[in-house]
Amino acid sequence: MNRFKVSRFRHAAAKPARKEAWIRDIRAGSATSCGNHIKSSCCLIAFNADSAGVLGIVPLESRDGGKRAVSQLCCHSDVVTDFDFSPFDALLLATGSADETVKVWRLSESGQDLPSCPGVTLGPAGCQVETLQFHPTADGVLVSGAGRTAKVWDVAQQKPLTALEPHGDLIQSVAWKQDGTLLGTSSKDKKLRIFDPRTKPAAAQSIQGHENNKDSRLLWMNASDYVLSVGFSQMREREVKLWDTRRFSSSLVSFALDTSPGAAIPLLDPDTGLLVVAGKGENLLYCFEVCPSLPALTQVTQCLMEGKTKGATLVPKRALDVMSCEVLRVLQLTDSFIVPISYTVPRKSLQEFHEDLFPDSTGPVPAASAQGWWAGDNKQVEKMSLNPARRPRETFTSCLFPPARREEPAPPAAQQPTARSGDVERSEGSSLSSPTSSLSSPSSSAPSLSTTSTSQKSLQSILGPSSKFRHTLGTVLPRGTHITNLKGLNLTTPGESDGVCANRLRVAVPLLSAGGQIAVLELSKPGRLPDTSVPTIENGTPVADFCWDPFDLQRLAVAGDDAKIRLWRIPPGGLQETLLEPEAMLRGHTEKIYSLKFHPLAADILASSSYDMSVRIWDLQAGREELCLRGHRDQIFSLAWSPDGRKLATVSKDGRVRVYAPRQSPEPEQEGPGPEGGRGARLVWVCGGRYLLVSGFDSRSERQLYLSDAGSLAAGPLAVLSIDTAPSTLIPFYDPDTSVVFLTGKGDTRVFVYELIPEAPFFLECNSFTSSDPHKGFVFLPKTECDVREVEFARALRLRQNSVEPVAFRVPRVKKDYFQDDIYPATTVCWEPALPAAAWRAGTNGQHRTISLQPRDMTPVSVAPQDTPSRKYVPASVYLEEKSDEQKKEELLSAMVAKLGNRDDPLPQESFEGVDEAEWD
Repeated sequence: MNRFKVSRFRHAAAKPARKEAWIRDIRAGSATSCGNHIKSSCCLIAFNADSAGVLGIVPLESRDGGKRAVSQLCCHSDVVTDFDFSPFDALLLATGSADETVKVWRLSESGQDLPSCPGVTLGPAGCQVETLQFHPTADGVLVSGAGRTAKVWDVAQQKPLTALEPHGDLIQSVAWKQDGTLLGTSSKDKKLRIFDPRTKPAAAQSIQGHENNKDSRLLWMNASDYVLSVGFSQMREREVKLWDTRRFSSSLVSFALDTSPGAAIPLLDPDTGLLVVAGKGENLLYCFEVCPSLPALTQVTQCLMEGKTKGATLVPKRALDVMSCEVLRVLQLTDSFIVPISYTVPRKSLQEFHEDLFPDSTGPVPAASAQGWWAGDNKQVEKMSLNPARRPRETFTSCLFPPARREEPAPPAAQQPTARSGDVERSEGSSLSSPTSSLSSPSSSAPSLSTTSTSQKSLQSILGPSSKFRHTLGTVLPRGTHITNLKGLNLTTPGESDGVCANRLRVAVPLLSAGGQIAVLELSKPGRLPDTSVPTIENGTPVADFCWDPFDLQRLAVAGDDAKIRLWRIPPGGLQETLLEPEAMLRGHTEKIYSLKFHPLAADILASSSYDMSVRIWDLQAGREELCLRGHRDQIFSLAWSPDGRKLATVSKDGRVRVYAPRQSPEPEQEGPGPEGGRGARLVWVCGGRYLLVSGFDSRSERQLYLSDAGSLAAGPLAVLSIDTAPSTLIPFYDPDTSVVFLTGKGDTRVFVYELIPEAPFFLECNSFTSSDPHKGFVFLPKTECDVREVEFARALRLRQNSVEPVAFRVPRVKKDYFQDDIYPATTVCWEPALPAAAWRAGTNGQHRTISLQPRDMTPVSVAPQDTPSRKYVPASVYLEEKSDEQKKEELLSAMVAKLGNRDDPLPQESFEGVDEAEWD
């Protein structure tokens, strides 16, 4: 440090953990915010996941050296900007978000059974919450910075104690003094401010901090009057400054780090004065020792990491391995890993506790309550020794709200009603994982799971029904099947549109070009598209929705913003030149059209919905409107034909689901409750038309599935399944042959998979498919495109930013040489109409014929010869027979002799010839 004083940390070394100790299989988010993106308590780690509004939760230490499971906490409807663990209760987590709220959660010690709703919600704040921090001495006091205003909250009372004077610009950081008396902030107006919140809302002191308004941070040096700030200079150099708040006119020390553009994350240990600075997007960690008394800021070491830093945090002092002289532990968040880095001081003896390295630290018990602190109580948290031999074992549980209860299993003989939205479980995985979900029954009249008596109990009755598709594998097919170099994709199609549509020959995607252009790509010609522009359909107006005619593979219907529907005919072999004139144009709607659906059985019948709150049914052969359905009071989100083509269902923004019999009446035949949220919804008929599956949002913007009896909509949904919290509407794709539904949204990275059954619990979870980057659209192909020899039961096309790639969903089976007839029932010939438009209008009902997908050279697995399992091991009864000790000794002796040879054989020395006695003389 200087020639008169030698630092005890001068030889401290940073050692990243071995790769086996890294926390793997995480998907870190890349949202821009002022937070650190990762925080740690003494038992849990929280980090920003790749989905908006979701945090990943993982235990700090692995149990029995096993792999740590990563769970996901769906906490907000928008990006989580900052979060903080309570310094006293290791399971209490506060989160702030762009949805303008602060929520406080109680987690489980294992990090697995995560809550579905917060214990406390604070706000809304009126603008995006940027930063937050718990109070260091009082339980239940929290400060949050949103926009230009910082508020101090009493969490238990769910109300602000004070709102501080507005800053000149966006607040970038907040920091409590260690004794809890003062609060410091840094903001985009380049100023550092010191507040005494209990005295007055105005700043007691303020000073120009850093000359650049990029991300700046402020930290207190323990309970002293010194603060550290990190920011950018006028020359865009990253710099660290040490300030004395008693003489706040200028900094004591200024240290220039480098000219890197990444925001700096400062991590300070107030007990030792060690400061670690990590840069977002970089792989270098700086470590300094701060000595305010000199004053001095001395570099101790640097650590070069393998991956780029997305976030960083310090592990609490109470969780360090002090007997290994570990003075700091940093957790580095990268794209796919959390890497622990231990800072250790080499000592000759590791058998004793080194008091000089580990001064007493703050304990886990708060010194005051929120109301006591606000009334002026300045009691300090009692210090504790880090010596394992003298360290207290007490833990603290905050009284802000009661600990989460662990549900006791119900008796097997009793009926178990469908559970309310509650704790959920998410298994980890790289590209395959089970989705977080919670099943609830909205009414007590909903069917419940019945169980058998104890004497008849079986594995299925204990665990509940399971799906034969639960081990579904979603696989992206080889690159040779992809269509690449797709340019100018339009990502602004309305939320009611899927954004892509396909049949077995072609895929159509909208382009971001003037005139509402649509590219039509031939699936039979995969590969790289030319760098020059490809032939397109020029619609003449922005595209709202589009879909292929299921019975005429050359015809594409396109709805535009001008309230007209244009029908385009693609020449055989695909587009060779830009199409400028449609085959036909339909007029009738008075507002923008946003949804199109062809009839599933009748040729030339098309339904459309519009902002004029009507659904119109068209006869394309005649080129005119035939029916107009009324009764909607707000925007129509989605419409769907029933499988038999007799009815049509809609879901709208007024929170109602309606079913029409179009040929009988223009008014709804039935009406019932739908999703509460007004952000969007989709619906589809399932289980042979007996039920309606609706995807939407609840009042907290959580994505949910609603299953209703199509014959009694007024009774409400039979079951509600909570999926996660994300901004995009889940689009359901239902396979009637297997009763499997696939759900994903535009901009999602995950496809959820469920098998639907007509009795409780209704939803059977299957493995979901996860991709490395968000997809812009997802559409499924006809069943005939599946490779049954690979037990592929669904095939989809995934639209990326610049490519289209096929995804195969397969079921792993042992006997793949046989046709899996339990997975492939006879499928409908959905590409042939069952009746003409005129017959359907006249009241005739049709039905598709079916065909088998079984290849001629394959035998059904149901008639395959049954293999008799051969016994590979000696039965246990052989080893369990009663034997006496003498028998066991004899068997052991016999076994040893068998290895050495026969006991009756002469020993080798017995055959040697002796020496005559006379020869010894």
